[in-house]
Amino acid sequence: MRTLAIFCQCDMILQVIAGGNRRAMIGLGTIINTAAVVAGGFLGMALKNGLKKQLQDSLMQACGVATIFIGGAGALSKMLVWQDGKLETQGTMLLIFSLVLGSMLGEWINIEQKMDVLGEKIKKAVGATNDNLFVEGFVNVSLIICVGAMAIVGSIQDGISGDYSMLTAKAILDMIIVIIFASTYGLGAVFSAVPIFLYQGSITLAAAFLGSFVSDMIISDLSFVGSVLIFCVGVNIAFGKRFKVGNMLPALLVPVLYHVMFH
Repeated sequence: MRTLAIFCQCDMILQVIAGGNRRAMIGLGTIINTAAVVAGGFLGMALKNGLKKQLQDSLMQACGVATIFIGGAGALSKMLVWQDGKLETQGTMLLIFSLVLGSMLGEWINIEQKMDVLGEKIKKAVGATNDNLFVEGFVNVSLIICVGAMAIVGSIQDGISGDYSMLTAKAILDMIIVIIFASTYGLGAVFSAVPIFLYQGSITLAAAFLGSFVSDMIISDLSFVGSVLIFCVGVNIAFGKRFKVGNMLPALLVPVLYHVMFH
């Protein structure tokens, strides 16, 4: 809790420094988020040695179930609408096409295998060759903290207006999430900071240059599809690997292409 308090105080100082020139601070949200993930990872590793294997397994299942409900709630909030006195669904076809086309492209590229390879390379580089959970932790935690709505929307806001407030809030949540997962997965969870830096940083830069083309509908649909992917990650964590979520990541491109081509 002391670390979290220090983190919040640092963010307040950064906001004062940024002052009225928030535009000059574009990308700061990703830096804050990355630092929070690293800090949370090392805190979780410090706790790991004090947790029994049975407790670690229980925490893993709990995190998986929580992730399922977070992803499911996010998807349903976009999919279900109250209209004319009755509950209706929207975005069904977009979701189907996004997942189908995205999975086809992802399987062709074999993103998940490339993520595993990257995890193995990092594992060897840091001398953690005996850590059997390193790659699993790296991939799962990376997916959880990268594909959510806050990562997408927050990065776009940071790129368009320099407003990193949403990414700061996400950083606090990610720190807590990574503390829990690092207590089980260990060092692999810490290195999830690498993809989040690259992923959110890329979205921020793209938004900074293409901000005029990013509509509220694009952001909403990206959040919708991203929430479904988070649901799938939760299922993998709680019940063992059932979905190749890494290979489903191109599904996030489909809503963008749809709006660019037809709107």
